[in-house]
Amino acid sequence: MTNNDNSQLKLRRGGVLVGTHPVMSLGAGILVFAFVLFTVAVPELANTVYTGIKDFIAADLAWYYIGFMSFVLFLVVWLVFSRYGDIRLGQDSDRPEFSNFSWFSMLFGAGIGIGILFWSIAEPIYHFQSNPLVPEGQQLTAEAAQVAMRISIFHWGLHGWALFGLAGLTLGYFAYRKGLPLSIRSSLYPIFGDRIYGPIGHMADLLAVFGTVFGIATSLGLGAQQMNAGLNYLIGVEVSTGNQILLIAIISVIATVSVMTGLHKGIRVLSELNMRLTMLILGLFVVVGPTAYLLGALVTNLGDYLVHAVELGFWVDPDPAGQWQGWWTLFYWGWWIAWAPFCGIFIARISKGRTIREFVLGVLVAPTLLAAIWITVFGNTAMFLELFGDGGVVAAVNKDTTMALFSTIELMTDSELMITLMASICTVMLVTYFVTSADSATLVICTLISMGNSNPLPRYRVFWGGAIGAVAAVLLLAGGLQALQTASVVAALPFSFILIMAIYGLFKSLREESLPEKASRFSRLTGKGSRASARESSAVPATGNL
Repeated sequence: MTNNDNSQLKLRRGGVLVGTHPVMSLGAGILVFAFVLFTVAVPELANTVYTGIKDFIAADLAWYYIGFMSFVLFLVVWLVFSRYGDIRLGQDSDRPEFSNFSWFSMLFGAGIGIGILFWSIAEPIYHFQSNPLVPEGQQLTAEAAQVAMRISIFHWGLHGWALFGLAGLTLGYFAYRKGLPLSIRSSLYPIFGDRIYGPIGHMADLLAVFGTVFGIATSLGLGAQQMNAGLNYLIGVEVSTGNQILLIAIISVIATVSVMTGLHKGIRVLSELNMRLTMLILGLFVVVGPTAYLLGALVTNLGDYLVHAVELGFWVDPDPAGQWQGWWTLFYWGWWIAWAPFCGIFIARISKGRTIREFVLGVLVAPTLLAAIWITVFGNTAMFLELFGDGGVVAAVNKDTTMALFSTIELMTDSELMITLMASICTVMLVTYFVTSADSATLVICTLISMGNSNPLPRYRVFWGGAIGAVAAVLLLAGGLQALQTASVVAALPFSFILIMAIYGLFKSLREESLPEKASRFSRLTGKGSRASARESSAVPATGNL
């Protein structure tokens, strides 16, 4: 298939569904509506079904999830040092569309920005109280605090970003170098050929729509609860379902306006704002909090994580009755896999023109480093208060997770001005990070139903922007957020099989690239050999040998 060959896409040329594939647009709507209806109409049955499948995965497939994530990390690291590192996601003459700061801001904001804001204090505090790596009787000690920080950084670190990176790399490679649609189905082309434009491709893309809609909707609903808690803390807004639904509506409108303005304006500008606010709040925590302790903890945590990352990555709980790994690590790995299609497509969309080596290092190292800094600054501040201060964070987390962040800020300083300033910044960040995730997800969904069109029609952006907010509001009202969150993670199992096929397709296609037979290790790491590589491959058509 060439860049100009649209005969297989079968997009509607007129009518209500113009510019989309009818199976994708109608199928996506029916799938979302059916699962929402099932979850809301029979919530107990839905929760039982979703939880039952999740428990089966935790009990019998823990080895698979653990092994899969470690395998992905190995492949991504290998690509950095391989001779394929100089290949560009696009033509050899293409160059990056966005600056490094804009690129990193967008990929971090779409990926985990809002989640880490919610959990960067609560998760370390939970592990501080209980985890299987700390002997019984040693909880709530300095040693337990260090293990808690190690586990938390592990859950937000290299393994997850390696998955996002490999998904984005695969999609960007087939879209921009091979001229295929920017959709999940394209990664299956080396295996199925033109059959990706039939039921096989529809199923892969619909599964991606499912994970994206419900992943974002559940996060939006849960995040609205934290925003409500922040507004209650700041200005006394009542914590209620009605106010949370109102917040969801406001965020959905802002996100829809943002996605309507396009990638270069709305999403990019908001993402850069997020990053600047992030640097500001991290700086305030370091200055107002225990500065020397936090700086020391950062060095310790980075070294401790790097030393234990491989060990943690391969650890499977040998206790058949143990539930901790299912509650935490397997849930995280399922969540990363479920979000891989959304984040993979979005990261691919903003990464055209980058080399494989540049792409992998950027997606793998920079977000992991920021996540480690963020968790250290927030989490170790809470640990300091518990170990060396008057405490109170553990009690706050156990009472209401949504208040963990604001309770920590209040315990840090006696200055009402500083407390108000920091709490206000965090509340604004909750909104901006949610908007960034929601508008990115809306763009991805519209891209999928439009068979890879990176600039889908405005009507679909409006519809799906509103649909995500409506799903979140309905589930929040009916009490089905946790059930759908579990269902999204369960959907990670079949999607992991699609990822395995996509990985095979990527490496099969990479082997067909025209590359220099030998390159020194120095040139591979520094990119000095890229000009020769570009000259040799310039004679190869952009569509390759697919």
